[in-house]
Amino acid sequence: MSKTVLIIGASRGIGFEFATQYAANGWQVFASGRDEAALARLQALGCHTFMLDVTDPVAVSNFGKKLSAEKMDVAIVNAGVAGERTAAMQAPTQQEFDWVMRTNVWGPMQVIAQLPPLLNKGSKLAVLSSRMGSIGSRASNAWWLYRASKAALNSVLKDASIALSGTTTCVALHPGWVRTEMGGANADLSVQESVNNMRHTLLSVTPGQNGSYLNYDGEEIPW
Repeated sequence: MSKTVLIIGASRGIGFEFATQYAANGWQVFASGRDEAALARLQALGCHTFMLDVTDPVAVSNFGKKLSAEKMDVAIVNAGVAGERTAAMQAPTQQEFDWVMRTNVWGPMQVIAQLPPLLNKGSKLAVLSSRMGSIGSRASNAWWLYRASKAALNSVLKDASIALSGTTTCVALHPGWVRTEMGGANADLSVQESVNNMRHTLLSVTPGQNGSYLNYDGEEIPW
């Protein structure tokens, strides 16, 4: 019987690459997209698809009901936005704050709340965080709203790891600086390298690492 993976936010970039690699390795892939074109690309890979906006409570509730008969071995919450590249002391507008925090924090909180009935015992749950969310290793104040949202997402993941302890191993993953629309052309890693490493990290994490904050290659990152 094939393994199953749920990918929230698979329209493009890292999420689409997760879908591509898992499908190529024979996994049964359930993947969300934001528009019909994205769903068509995912269906061409052999994925089971559904439309989802993580900031829409009705859509999130419906996704939980739609997949209620399924059990996942891995769940990846990838949906997120970067927002404006402002630094500390440049306060974001309320509209910008609401957009970034709703997408990067409230959206994953809604999605994660739907997951317990969908997860196999011994499953893995990952949220796509960023090293930018680390407080302990921080040396820059660029993208401070994005940093704040990822630090908050890390807190969400830590709480989920406590709630799901004994059934699911939960980790926050930093994908590295990746050549995507968000990362830009000068980034260190191709999306293929980043995702391949994260898949192997997810495969290797143990229940003793529940609640960890990890680099794409499995190295621990300070909270």
